[in-house]
Amino acid sequence: MAAIGIGLGFHALFKMVEPTWVPKAIATAFISLAIFIIVAAERRARTLYRRLTAHQVKELGGINLKIMATAISAGAVCLIVALWALT
Repeated sequence: MAAIGIGLGFHALFKMVEPTWVPKAIATAFISLAIFIIVAAERRARTLYRRLTAHQVKELGGINLKIMATAISAGAVCLIVALWALT
C-alpha cells in the first residue's frame, strides 16, 4: 500500500516535469511494484496457512486473502489506467 502512495505522491509532486510521461512512468513503476508485493504476500501467506496443522491453530474465518489481494491489485491497475488516461 505504501508503494501505491509513493507512486501517487511522486506523480502529484512532479507532474509538471517535461516530458510529461516521465513522472507517469515512475509512478506506474511504483504502483506495479505494489501489485507484485501484494500478490507475492498473498501467495506466501496461503503457503504458510497450508503448512499449519489444524490441531494447533484455530481456523481463520471471514478473511479471504486471495480476494483482498485481487481487489487491491485491481484497484492499483485502475489507478495506473487513470493516471495515464486522465492526466
